[in-house]
Formats: sequence, C-alpha cells, structure tokens
Amino acid sequence: MKAYSTAHLSLDLPEGHPFPSYKYPGVAEALKGLLPVLPAPEVPRGALFLAHDPAYLERLFREGLSRKESLRLGLPFTPSLLRRALHAAGGTLLAAEDALREGLGLNLAGGTHHAFPDRAEGYSLFNDVAVAVRWLRARGFAGRVLVVDLDAHQGNGTAVFFQEDPTVFTLSLHGERNYPLRKERSDLDVGLPDGVGDEAYLYALDEALEIAQAFRPELVFYNAGVDVLKGDRFGRLGLSLEGVRKRDERVFRMVKTLGVPLVVVMGGGYNRDPQLTVEAHAGTYRLALSSLA
Repeated sequence: MKAYSTAHLSLDLPEGHPFPSYKYPGVAEALKGLLPVLPAPEVPRGALFLAHDPAYLERLFREGLSRKESLRLGLPFTPSLLRRALHAAGGTLLAAEDALREGLGLNLAGGTHHAFPDRAEGYSLFNDVAVAVRWLRARGFAGRVLVVDLDAHQGNGTAVFFQEDPTVFTLSLHGERNYPLRKERSDLDVGLPDGVGDEAYLYALDEALEIAQAFRPELVFYNAGVDVLKGDRFGRLGLSLEGVRKRDERVFRMVKTLGVPLVVVMGGGYNRDPQLTVEAHAGTYRLALSSLA
C-alpha cells in the first residue's frame, strides 16, 4: 500500500493568498512511517484529452489562462501551477489503478471537482476524478462508478462531466448557500444549511449513502474534503474533528459492505487553524488504511 503526494512541488503564490499549500507536505509528513508516500507523477497528456475539451487543453498548454480565467480559477496562472495540477491528476490516476489492483488507492492531493470539461474554476485546473474514470474506461474497466463528494462545496464540474453517463453516479453533500452559487445537477445533491453540526450532517449523510449504495457501484471515488470543519475559511459548515471521523467511518463502512475498490482524494480544507486542517486530512487516510487496507 502506498500514497501519492505533490509535496515535492512548490507553487508560486502572492503573499497572503489563502490557498493552503502547507497542507500537502504537512499531511505527507504526518503519514510518514505508516506507508510509503511517493511523488505523484505527471498525468499523461493523452489521459487529459480523454476527459477535457481539446481546445481548452491546447490553449492552456500553449498560452495559459487569461486574467479573467485566472480570476475564475482563484489562482494566478504560472508554470508551477500547471506543473502541480498535472502531478495532482497523475496521483489520482495511479491511485485509481492501485485501487483496482489492491482494493485501495490514496492520493494526498486531487479532488479538484470544480474543473469543467472546457474551463477551470475554483482552484481546479483539471478534474482529476473525471480524468481517472475516463482513463480506466479506455483501458477496459466497464464497471459502475460512484463518486462520493463530501467537500463542503458542490462538485459542480464533476456533475457536468457525468450528467449523461448512466454508469457513473455522482453524490454531492455540500453547503446549499456556499460556492458555487449556481449549482449543477448531480445524480444526488444534498444541500445543507450554514453552520450545520455533526448530528444533522451525519443524519443527512446516512440517508444519502443508502441511496448511493443502491446504485451497486463497482468502484468508489471519495472526495474527502475537510472544509466541513468548524472554523474553515470557506466551508461555512460546523463539524467537529470527531464528526469528520464519523463521516469517514460511514463511507469506509459502506465501501467494505459493498466489497469494492476505493480511491481517496484530498479535496478542500482551509481552516483558520492550519494544524487542524492537516490533522483532519491525515486522520482520513489513517482511517482508510485501518478500515480497508
């Protein structure tokens, strides 16, 4: 068992930018000694073209993003940004292959669920889960796929990627009034009020997972964002660290009951307490290993 990480890559950002670059090396360090953490490789360009619009990719690699597009992304376009996004997507692709081979695949990055087929949004240049699914399809995997997106924000890009694909079921449990203001249509959307705490959140999750389980997936992707924690800069929800652990337990219990492979990707986490962000993310991966490895 191993995990992939972008901790070896730097990201050029303006001083004071809220993107949590610290958490990627932080989580890798927190898992040291538990399993090998390998540098995520760059995703094959051909894999990106299986999912994303060719015109978008060709312009991105040739010219980058315009100022307007960078504002929509929330990050200034730089070579380091492109490089890091390529490696984050590569980590999810290898984690998906690991999952099919070993039962569990872990990427300590990824979960960039706001990227659409033809554009970047919300810190998401490529939609790593969509790329991985299309890559597996091209290599013969025809099973049903469930995407469990428990980031605090709706997985709008992922929803669009799979809206016309009956072999993929997208579940998004998110803040109803949070970003993105214009929601897309997942197979199952559960919008929650601002400040929701552990009990109400877990009740809603139990109902959602029961519906998703009926899809009888043969592979599960889990976007395990920890921006659901109280005190997150962008999440607007109110879970405790124990609530996040119980959330993860429910997902892993469902996967174990189904007896199917699981891919875990990091998703968002921007807590005002950086150590809490790292602790919550690391806790998810530790629990995945103890529950499923």
